[in-house]
Amino acid sequence: MASIFFQPAASSTKPSLSFSSSSISGSSLHHSSRHVAASTPLSVRHPVSCQISSSTSAPPSVTAEAKCQQKDFLHINDFDKETIMGILKRAAEVKSLIKSGDRSFQPFKGKTMSMIFAKPSMRTRVSFETGFSLLGGHALYLGPNDIQMGKREETRDVARVLSRYNDIIMARVFAHQDILDLAKYSNVPVVNGLTDYNHPCQIMADALTIIEHIGQIEGTKVVYVGDGNNIVHSWLLLAAVIPFHFVCACPKGFEPDEKTVEKARQAGISKIEITNDPKQAVRGADVVYSDVWASMGQKEEAAYRRQVFQGFQIDEALMKLAGPQAYFMHCLPAERGTEVTDGVIEAPNSIVFPQAENRMHAQNAIMLHVLGC
Repeated sequence: MASIFFQPAASSTKPSLSFSSSSISGSSLHHSSRHVAASTPLSVRHPVSCQISSSTSAPPSVTAEAKCQQKDFLHINDFDKETIMGILKRAAEVKSLIKSGDRSFQPFKGKTMSMIFAKPSMRTRVSFETGFSLLGGHALYLGPNDIQMGKREETRDVARVLSRYNDIIMARVFAHQDILDLAKYSNVPVVNGLTDYNHPCQIMADALTIIEHIGQIEGTKVVYVGDGNNIVHSWLLLAAVIPFHFVCACPKGFEPDEKTVEKARQAGISKIEITNDPKQAVRGADVVYSDVWASMGQKEEAAYRRQVFQGFQIDEALMKLAGPQAYFMHCLPAERGTEVTDGVIEAPNSIVFPQAENRMHAQNAIMLHVLGC
């Protein structure tokens, strides 16, 4: 079984990643968090192996027992800490292999994926399509006008049809119920590429990025400043699995979903704070995180939100309050000059572009997991 640990790099203040000499296989995906870390640069001493399982879809009369064994990726807290940390470890391994130029690892060869986009996105499409292709698979893009899921055809019918053609389905949709229905009626794994409620793939990429730059996710202080949206919900669900300090600083009336906040607190794993004071919130932060103030589908509220969110812009002064150790993160796209200044996003401690790259690597590991590779 492979182990993974950090040791300080001699020429850098950032941690470096090393693996034990034992070979890494698909079964090594589950490890305790004390072995899980990643850094820049990454190195894998031995090839990653993967035993490819059959891609044959279950018949129409799939049993309830078989469906219970289905592995969808819908919410981070559907999984335990060991599994989440194992997926992050696998992401670091496969990332290193890809960046080395080695293209011999082809676990998705002969497999296809349908990508449903009710909401358009550059990063989600390119990261999923490129990642699946680099690992040997073929991804098909289905845009808003290709399916019109829920309008031209019911979600349950879309799920049943696509799961007879494909080995995996990824969907980026508005209503969270749509992703739940896709998973319920599909006979192949479904990956949540984003809903109005949560964005688990983004937060997995964020966690990988934090591990690379800080050395660990456990025990860090992550401060989100802005709207209590689907990104915040996913951070809260991660905090229900992995222990760290999460703070959401938002204007009154824009707090995250109360039930999700309560779920994270009741887990008793992380320290959770919801505040309306960004200046106090960022003090001592390891990461200061932002997102647009008006998400897709809320653009008609943009002018109103700019007024309400005054004082919640992440600028150089706010980052100075956080301290020199604080990194800046943003899930992108960013409206420079609105929720974040150009100076902050271009500063040396901004890691938004490594964060964007890690969408592909985190998602590759998620797909490896749900496909049993």
